[in-house]
Amino acid sequence: MKLWCLTTSSPRGLARRAEQAEQAGWAGLGVTDSQNLAGDAWIALGVAALATERLELGTSVTNPVTRHPAVTAAAAHSLAVLAGDRVTIGIGRGDSSLAHLGRAPASVAMTERYVQVLRRYLRGEPVAFEALGFSEATAPDVSTLGLADTPSASRLVWRAEDDPIVSVEVAATGPKVIAAAARSADRIVFALGADEERIAWGMETAKKARAEAGLDADGIEFAAYLNLMCHPDLEKARALVAGGLTTFARFSIMHGRVQGPADEGMRGVMENLHSAYDMKQHTRADSNQAQTLTPEFIDRYAIVGDEETCVARLRAIEALGISKAILIGATSGVDVAEARRAGAFLAQGVLPAFAPSA
Repeated sequence: MKLWCLTTSSPRGLARRAEQAEQAGWAGLGVTDSQNLAGDAWIALGVAALATERLELGTSVTNPVTRHPAVTAAAAHSLAVLAGDRVTIGIGRGDSSLAHLGRAPASVAMTERYVQVLRRYLRGEPVAFEALGFSEATAPDVSTLGLADTPSASRLVWRAEDDPIVSVEVAATGPKVIAAAARSADRIVFALGADEERIAWGMETAKKARAEAGLDADGIEFAAYLNLMCHPDLEKARALVAGGLTTFARFSIMHGRVQGPADEGMRGVMENLHSAYDMKQHTRADSNQAQTLTPEFIDRYAIVGDEETCVARLRAIEALGISKAILIGATSGVDVAEARRAGAFLAQGVLPAFAPSA
């Protein structure tokens, strides 16, 4: 199982962050795409590509609203020209990026159509104008210009035939998004927590959707977002992981209804989290929403504990058929010294267990 780390898209700091990730043994680095909270994701990834040689790179995640699929395809393919087959596009319906525009996440139908169109661009195929209808629809039809001739379809005309094809993965939590991703993406990244029952449910939901669509049920890869904190002091591990965990646990009740398997205790915590969530304190460990998480919920929904515990939990998830894990560590509002200690424990005792030669 490949282990990726997640970071914000800082154009100033990402070169060093990427170098450190590669030296530490991470397989890949994902960057957030939330224009009001951090710098441009694709510029940051370009910086990272030039600073590394083998580290895989991608958005974690972009969305179908703030970027036209042709623009996303051009950005990702430009990065692939620099980094080869190290590039992945991660897409979600949108969360903080849209909240800071006064909008809720994109619909499932729009997200699926976006992924389908995006993959056509990435393969160098023409996209019929009728298949678009994204942000370009706000402009008048080109026919109003009275030109002698215009393009008959939309495609990346500058893409070389032997260029690498960038893969597309979709972040998914609820059954509708999982099914849409199963039909349209190369890979699904489950945001279901580290609970094995929930991840297994997501995989079965995806396989069923592919079978119903007449596709090979096993013809898609599975990955997972996992909040993980490696620290021998369990209370400190819980405190360090809480901020990022609030963000990812909230996805399971974003619209007020719990998605996926959940017992009464887990359901109660999610409901409290949903009611308390303040987007202005997004991801912060010292936020009001972080206080809604119980120790029992954290221990089940995240991976916390010493090196041996973390490796064992990751191995159990890998055994389900998860080929990639994007790990979310400490966020703002934590004890910085303890966060550094946790990072050292992770680098020394967990990453080597998942190195390519391990």
